[in-house]
Amino acid sequence: MIRKRTESLTAQPGCCPGRAAGPLTRRGLLQATANGFGMLALSALMADESYAGLAQPGEAGAHHLPKAKNIIFLFMDGGVSHIDSFDPKPKLTELDGKEVGKVDNPTAGGNRKWLKSPWSFKQYGECGLPVSELFPHISTLVDELAVIRSMKGEFPLHSRGNLLLHTGRNTGGLPSFGSWVQYGLGSENKNLPGFVVLNHGNVPAGGMECFSNGILPATYQATLLKSTGVPIDNLSPADRIARLQRAKLDLLQQQDTDFAASLGNGDAVESAIKNYELAYRMQSLVPDLLDLDKESPDVKKLYGIDSNVKSKQMFGMQCLRARRLVEAGVRFVEVCCPQLYGSTGTWDQHGELKAGHEKNAMTTDQGVAALIKDLKQRGMLKDTLVLWAGEFGRTPHSAGRDGRDHHPEGFTVFMAGGGVKGGTIYGATDEMGMFAVENVCTFHDLHATMLHLMGLNHERLTYRFGGRDYRLTDVHGRIVKEILA
Repeated sequence: MIRKRTESLTAQPGCCPGRAAGPLTRRGLLQATANGFGMLALSALMADESYAGLAQPGEAGAHHLPKAKNIIFLFMDGGVSHIDSFDPKPKLTELDGKEVGKVDNPTAGGNRKWLKSPWSFKQYGECGLPVSELFPHISTLVDELAVIRSMKGEFPLHSRGNLLLHTGRNTGGLPSFGSWVQYGLGSENKNLPGFVVLNHGNVPAGGMECFSNGILPATYQATLLKSTGVPIDNLSPADRIARLQRAKLDLLQQQDTDFAASLGNGDAVESAIKNYELAYRMQSLVPDLLDLDKESPDVKKLYGIDSNVKSKQMFGMQCLRARRLVEAGVRFVEVCCPQLYGSTGTWDQHGELKAGHEKNAMTTDQGVAALIKDLKQRGMLKDTLVLWAGEFGRTPHSAGRDGRDHHPEGFTVFMAGGGVKGGTIYGATDEMGMFAVENVCTFHDLHATMLHLMGLNHERLTYRFGGRDYRLTDVHGRIVKEILA
């Protein structure tokens, strides 16, 4: 019936198929385009926040009541030594310098000897968490932290470890965690990207795949903002007259739309159009958001932006920007460390462990603590989930006397806010810090738990590609309920 009715409106002898013979009535136009413009308008309404309640759980948006609205991921690339930060091992002091024996780790060659921590530990807070003297600022807020001491990775390689941490796979081509969160929940601010990475102009091991949209449409890829110079390239309009720039964008949009129509399946072109439009809207909002002159001197001092150490100043500035971005509605913000050593991650101290870890801790400790304190003071910590993590830990043994190698078999991460139980110490490694032996937690478990706190069921958050349903946690993952408030 629908086919015949449409034919009666459009097909007459001597006319090209699909061409209207003459003017249509309003009723006829609506009837003929019911599944075109009408559905387009409806989909736009359904995507709007004010209509979000019309969608059933599981079809769009959160699957259940969320504890967190935003995530800030503090990426400690290179591998922080767990046994020198939040997981002290007195047994290492006893066996310091003694032979280890055979070690099954391709990055840890040579004659291995146990290596004690060069830093002392003290217990802090009501929870009594031991914290190394490396982190005097973080030690003041341990009762806000849920510390997982039993993380377990898969490979002692930076590139594969970073990809696993970010995408749930140790190979490239799949979406980053931030892309999945934006895909599942959308953005709270249509004039800002939903996934932002605050970096320092460097690319981590594993490459840009760590921040990629992978198989998801390109609109879910991260937007990178640098700490120095121009935060984002080409954001300022080349045309001083706004009307002229708008006209150029309209022309570009029309050309792209025509090109997409000629392809039949123009998802990539459609994503490009959306990205152009988002960039246009960002022009007026982003510069103001990233301008820290509006922050009080006390806030800048809290973050260490007044420091004369450039790396500390830069990291503190990015942490403060992270708070401003989530405050403005950005769903997922990742903060990277300044690249202080080599190209494989700033915490990658195979040698000069003491000098390297002290420099890195001095750079990041105050900014991390300031971010958590600032969020709490503003009432934002309760619905902002903060993750502090690297791709693996470091070996309790060494081929020399001042360095540690890659160690995925057991290490430490922590979370704060957003529905986690502060003052929690979860899991454990053995007495030497070699293996996670109690309540082992994988990156799939970590991802499943964080998605749960954001109101997303990790088993239902899927995207169909190439004939199968993909998800962040693959076929793995369990929610670590013990750290939930």
